[in-house]
Amino acid sequence: MTQLQIEIQLIGIVTAVACALPGVFLVLRQVAMMSDAISHTVLLGIVIAFFIAGSLESPLLIVGAAMMGVVTISLVEMLVNTRLVKQDAAIGLVFPALFSVAVILISRYAGNVHLDVDTVLMGELAFAAFDRWQGWGLDLPRSLWLMSVVLLLNGLLIGLFYKELKLATFDTGLAAALGFSSVLIHYGLMTVVSVTAVAAFEAVGSILVVALMIGPPAAAYLLTDRLSHMLGLSGVLAATGAVGGYWMARWLDANIAGSMAVMVGLIFMVSFLLAPRRGLLALVWRRRRQRWEFAQTALTIHLLNHEGKPEAARENRVTHLQEHLRWKKDFAGQVIRRAEAGALVVRKNGYLVLTENGRLLANKAMTH
Repeated sequence: MTQLQIEIQLIGIVTAVACALPGVFLVLRQVAMMSDAISHTVLLGIVIAFFIAGSLESPLLIVGAAMMGVVTISLVEMLVNTRLVKQDAAIGLVFPALFSVAVILISRYAGNVHLDVDTVLMGELAFAAFDRWQGWGLDLPRSLWLMSVVLLLNGLLIGLFYKELKLATFDTGLAAALGFSSVLIHYGLMTVVSVTAVAAFEAVGSILVVALMIGPPAAAYLLTDRLSHMLGLSGVLAATGAVGGYWMARWLDANIAGSMAVMVGLIFMVSFLLAPRRGLLALVWRRRRQRWEFAQTALTIHLLNHEGKPEAARENRVTHLQEHLRWKKDFAGQVIRRAEAGALVVRKNGYLVLTENGRLLANKAMTH
């Protein structure tokens, strides 16, 4: 593996983890769509800052992007607070308008500058490794330097304000009662998202930024309930998607950022299907199991209600269940077999008799 290949993968990994960490809180706060809005509207902040500074190297670009991210959030929440539109509609109104203004400004006044929409949307990791910075005796791609700093800052901020973020995310009422400003924490988080998005723009583009901020955290949310585990797992899944996407791009001879986004999507789909507790297959299996458990409980209640009574000889006949409980023959047979296997009932001369376990189950169900 060449040094260039290693550097491209490192850029992808660092960018992926840097985006995934704040993305966990976006997913938990159910404001994931906000990342899509911010990742587009910060372009207007970049353009305005470029017109002021006159250089793509100016740190004002990140400041302008972060400020535009805050402006986006403020406009969205202002519309939502009117109670005339919902959040998704407000986002749909704000971010296309701001993004369109940025596109118009670029096409009208920055046509000869390397500040184009394709760079923002798709990015090109293959070229990111050729723009290099030197420092501390190292000669590394500028994107790697920049995203490493962003990753370090994101990790540091989450570590310092972990309790506050956790409290404001899961219980805003308690956070306010304890003196924490949920609004301040919210805007601080969105500022971090804005800075992360603009830092990742040139290398990976906004499409991959959105994929990395939402895909790995959403997959991690399906796999674990603990916030600390979710943060770590989200970073691991993001890095896996970056590496897997790079090799997919080589195999298909395709855009690297696009391939990484596809790989992140595949990772989420696998988690969505196979997650032990929240996965689709687990949900289907659990519902199927609950259906049989409910049917067996209904059977034991039916038998208990008629146990020791004159009508028991008729009501507890196997053939009578189809009439009384309105079960089809095949379904009734499966319920009885499962109940027998679970030691809930026994069959005697064509009649069903409750066992002690069956009697306990029926009594428990009737008293709850």
